[in-house]
Amino acid sequence: MRSVRARAALGATLVVAVALVGAGLAVLLVLRANLIGQADLQAEVVAREVAGELATGTPYGEVELDDEEDHPVQVTDEEDRVVLVSKDLRAVTGTAASGVTPVPAPSASASPSPSPGDDDDDGDDGGDTARPGRGQVSNDDPDFSDGTATVDRTTADYRFAAVEATTPDGVTLTVHAGAPLAAEQEAVGTVRGAMLTGLPVLLLVVAGVTWLVTRRALRPVEGIRREMAAITASEDLTRRVPEPDSRDEIAALARTTNETLTALEASVERQRRFVADASHELRSPIASLRTQLEVAEAHPELLDLPGAVADTVRLQALAADLLLLARLDAGEKPGGGTVELGALVREEVSQRTGDRIAVAVEAPEGEAFVVNGSRGQLARVVGNLLDNAQRHAGTSVAVSVAADGRGVRVEVRDDGDGVPEEERERIFERFVRLDDARSRDDGGAGLGLAIARDVAARHGGTLTVHRADGGGAAFLLRLPRRS
Repeated sequence: MRSVRARAALGATLVVAVALVGAGLAVLLVLRANLIGQADLQAEVVAREVAGELATGTPYGEVELDDEEDHPVQVTDEEDRVVLVSKDLRAVTGTAASGVTPVPAPSASASPSPSPGDDDDDGDDGGDTARPGRGQVSNDDPDFSDGTATVDRTTADYRFAAVEATTPDGVTLTVHAGAPLAAEQEAVGTVRGAMLTGLPVLLLVVAGVTWLVTRRALRPVEGIRREMAAITASEDLTRRVPEPDSRDEIAALARTTNETLTALEASVERQRRFVADASHELRSPIASLRTQLEVAEAHPELLDLPGAVADTVRLQALAADLLLLARLDAGEKPGGGTVELGALVREEVSQRTGDRIAVAVEAPEGEAFVVNGSRGQLARVVGNLLDNAQRHAGTSVAVSVAADGRGVRVEVRDDGDGVPEEERERIFERFVRLDDARSRDDGGAGLGLAIARDVAARHGGTLTVHRADGGGAAFLLRLPRRS
């Protein structure tokens, strides 16, 4: 039962079984109700015919009881004594009286007596006796009951209808007429047998079809699983799982899996390149520092102390950049504080005392540009953008802060050569330098712009570059205002 195919087949079989059993019971109940209704109608018709004859004063012996085998009749009086039965009726159950032998009743004779005033005017006593006036048949719905009757030594189940009739003499009689239930029992039994025979066969068909369909549907999943296992074992992220030609959920799963593998491959490749580039960047200052220390050890008078300090500072800055990138890659989110960007920019510019070009600040002091985030990380973004502008500017560097719809924009401009349009995305990659020799000499490792864009993205903003109005590059930082 751990198999999806087995669970699907069992579930479908149980559902179909419950549905078929419920439908079968409903069919049997409706069929039985219809057949019993027909038997009730037949029994009522016979009972009312006999009751009608008794109500007209027909003597018991002259009452017509046709079709006695299919419709046995028993008539009882007010004291449940049998006064009339079908000729071949031997025993009966389910009626008011279980006896079948008629007994004389004081109030119901076999030959109704004439009513006063109906004597023959000729005084002829030998003529036919005139029948009295009509009695009454009850218009109430008959009472129905189940029972058995033995007719000519054959016992069967019947449905009895009881109808009351009042004779002209005022005697109330109850006519019990039966209708056989053999047809109902035979029909219900036949349908029930067919259902019991066909149900297991149908359930086996449902289980088999469900098993085969599920197996066919899950076959691509098994292919995806095997390929994923092979990729895990080989650690070859260039491989991809097979994608079925169908447009169903399994095909979507295969496409999503391949997209995940592509993203994972890119991430792993980026990490490998990052480690290689970091090792390469660290090797140069470490080798330079080691050379200076070895020379100083052999010839102390030749120690280049400022150079050693510069290399140490460079190593410290590079280590700090790598640590920040590691935290950003780990998903570190900015704090929940607020930062006023105008004041932040003015403060950062005021602390840059060693710049070769003075930075012009355009940040109105009367307007607040407040955003949510980390003051330290946003200061790092502004500092990195200014450092980049100082390295490439000719004679001017400017930074401006202004409202930008629902956000705030910080723009850093220089009058250098600018960034070629085809390189405007690549410069935000890690360890990318368009002028490698100059950047290395100036201490740049190609991480400043990558850090700036990552921090901007963590704050819900963007960082792009375009050509400034007066030439050169213009880096545009957009951040959403505090909500």
